[in-house]
Amino acid sequence: MIRKSLKLVAVAITIFVCLQTLTVAQTKRTSKPAAPGLMSLLPESDAVAQVKVNRLLSEVMPKVLANNPAKLAEVNADIDKFKTRTGLDPRQFEQIALGIRFTYPSEGVTKLITAAIAHGSFHSGAMVAAGRIAANGKYREEKYQGKTIYIFTLDESIRLFGVIDLKIRELAAAPLDTNTLALGDPSSIRTVIDASGGKARANAELISLATREPNAIIGFGGNLSPKLLANLDIGNAAITGDLSGLRQTYGSVDANEKDVTLFIGARAVNADSAKNLGDTLEGLKQFGALFVGRLTGPKGVLAKTALTNLKIVTQANELQIRTAVAQADIGPLVGN
Repeated sequence: MIRKSLKLVAVAITIFVCLQTLTVAQTKRTSKPAAPGLMSLLPESDAVAQVKVNRLLSEVMPKVLANNPAKLAEVNADIDKFKTRTGLDPRQFEQIALGIRFTYPSEGVTKLITAAIAHGSFHSGAMVAAGRIAANGKYREEKYQGKTIYIFTLDESIRLFGVIDLKIRELAAAPLDTNTLALGDPSSIRTVIDASGGKARANAELISLATREPNAIIGFGGNLSPKLLANLDIGNAAITGDLSGLRQTYGSVDANEKDVTLFIGARAVNADSAKNLGDTLEGLKQFGALFVGRLTGPKGVLAKTALTNLKIVTQANELQIRTAVAQADIGPLVGN
């Protein structure tokens, strides 16, 4: 359950909070081509994203943690534990596509329903078989549209990719083809199977937004409905009013020779709405300089750099925010 989902533009002003969770830093190069159209296999979604997992784990993480071998060893141990517990080996994932739907079970409450599709060097059937062994009988099977959905009972907290703590009660998986696996809850898996069977899809615009920088390690695009924005708890009436004019958001995370780069874009209902929000964010940037000046240690270094490099540009009805921090500054905060 979340009450502050997609507070992307507001978060950009206090960008150091976002960057504490980014584990992305490497020398930019031409990436290995991803599975063609992986996001196109997603069911109808309110937001989509893609993550190039193999680059994140095999190239990025070692660079970010080069000066902290103990933390790197801990991350690798957590990945091994995840594999042992679930039978899923994240190191064999080349790319993951995510489709997210927003639901509103009660007034002021927003929930996310996420479907994931992983493609990689693994054999999907063998990986599911490993999951059945790891589950030690704590799983069940369901048949749907000629596919088998395997539902594993976990009921515990695990660390995804060695960094993100997740509380997982059930994890469902279904092979879509030899090297492609659908992951999520049983309901979301069924929607993926429906989509892969050729039912109508409506994510073309979101996919276009998420792939504006096709070589980025992470890319995303999402719709911001009035109901979703109304549920945000910003704590400031003026900012809430400015955000109410947004209709879409998109962005990416990438890296160059020395920096991690973050880009966030937003589309408003008209040019005036975009300009008003841009002016508000410029004011918050000035205010943020006073706040981050009080921070010390690694958080202070990261926050000051991110704010110094923060650029806010308004073009017609679009607002674009960019910043960058040195990859060496991220390592001390990974997992904290």
